[in-house]
Amino acid sequence: MKLRHTSWSGLCRWFACLGAMTCLPVVAQHALPVYTPLDITHPNGYLLAPPLSPDVLPGNGLAQHDFFYAGEGKQERMCIVRDGKIIWSYEHPASGEISDATLFSGGNVLFAHQHGVTEINTDKQVVWNFNAPSNTEIHTAQRVGPDNVLFIENGNPAKLVVFNTTSNTIDLTFDLPVGNPKSTHGQFRHARLTDAGTLLVAQMDLDKVCEYDSSGKVVWAVVVPGPWSATPLKNGNILVCTSKKSVLEINRDGETVWQFTAADAPGYQFSSIQLATRLANGNTLINNWFNQWSSRLDPNNLPVQAIEVTPDKKIVWALRSWEPPADLGPSTTIQVLDEPVTPEDYHFGDIH
Repeated sequence: MKLRHTSWSGLCRWFACLGAMTCLPVVAQHALPVYTPLDITHPNGYLLAPPLSPDVLPGNGLAQHDFFYAGEGKQERMCIVRDGKIIWSYEHPASGEISDATLFSGGNVLFAHQHGVTEINTDKQVVWNFNAPSNTEIHTAQRVGPDNVLFIENGNPAKLVVFNTTSNTIDLTFDLPVGNPKSTHGQFRHARLTDAGTLLVAQMDLDKVCEYDSSGKVVWAVVVPGPWSATPLKNGNILVCTSKKSVLEINRDGETVWQFTAADAPGYQFSSIQLATRLANGNTLINNWFNQWSSRLDPNNLPVQAIEVTPDKKIVWALRSWEPPADLGPSTTIQVLDEPVTPEDYHFGDIH
């Protein structure tokens, strides 16, 4: 059916009147500032992100502890801080991300960086390197005595490997179960040896923490949604960080005997808690990782990279150091150096 001109004009006038009666707002055709829709209102009516951390932080800044620092970021950077200053730093010239790093008593550093495992000395020279095989990733590694390095290859199949750095041979390997063999990146990030010579593994895509002996047998396990890291404590318990922005201390009966969540630190915003360390003073050091791939730092609103909390969850130190001369970058691991340690003095079964 064809509309006559008079009918078409009347229809247009009817739609115009309808728009006026509904009082539809006219939107200006120009770009508007974009703000994070959280809970603080901008004077112009937009919603702004709240402060990511307090203006004044507890503790003594970089001078609170001596520590070794490494983080998962676009630059593979590590540093040593003593007396409040960076005394040594290194940037690995490769693609990937540092997910795990340890400073040894002799000064060497072992680090897993997605595409391999590397050990360097204090002069920043590579003393040992293992490249991840094709279609695999390596995100965690630990020295086993003076001659071996234990690491996990994310892949299909995923594998635990103990590599002899002296003979350049594999001394032990066995497959590890995963939830999705094809999703290599999301399988493992952290594993640690216990004093008993077993290995705690945070199995991210299986939602559990498993303890393996050197034969590959599971000797203990606990269900934990989204476990990122699992660290044995001197009291026999396990300290687990999860993708739920929480830290859980779990005993051998599978009970949570202590926990920390983002809600326990009002005024601080947490993006990802990857690792926690129980310090000699009984406090817990908790890392807060910032994702450089999906977010951009606001120099006027910076997050903390770590906090130290007492057993009753009081924050006694917060680390925020994003600017030269002490731009630490994102935080994955902080190894406190206040007391001498020998993190290479571990065994896995009979391997030591």
